[in-house]
Amino acid sequence: MVIAVLVTSVAAFAASAAWYGVFGPVWARLSPAGAAAAPSPWRMGAEFARTVVLVTAFALLARAVGVDGVPGALGLALAVWAGFPAVILAGSVLHERVPVRLAALHAGDWLVKIAVVAVLLGVWR
Repeated sequence: MVIAVLVTSVAAFAASAAWYGVFGPVWARLSPAGAAAAPSPWRMGAEFARTVVLVTAFALLARAVGVDGVPGALGLALAVWAGFPAVILAGSVLHERVPVRLAALHAGDWLVKIAVVAVLLGVWR
């Protein structure tokens, strides 16, 4: 499982980097954090560590609920996405006045990232 988690973490990290590579100009317009020229090495390392935690948690959850294969993993991914990052980001819109477009941008990243995790771990199992 360690190899699966590491390979999947690299892929999910790359997918997220690609997402913000494409939508970086939108992020830069909506957030001062997005306007930064390039992330620092320690932030990249911290983001990769967050991704490893996400992949590990998803793998353990999938195993605990008996998900096996890509279709089941994608179903779990959709439930996890809707129940956690989407709800948290909606809360940031409601309570912190985060612009809807900014929250949607981040929600899209989470959906892509969790889908990549689900497919790769689903194939691995």
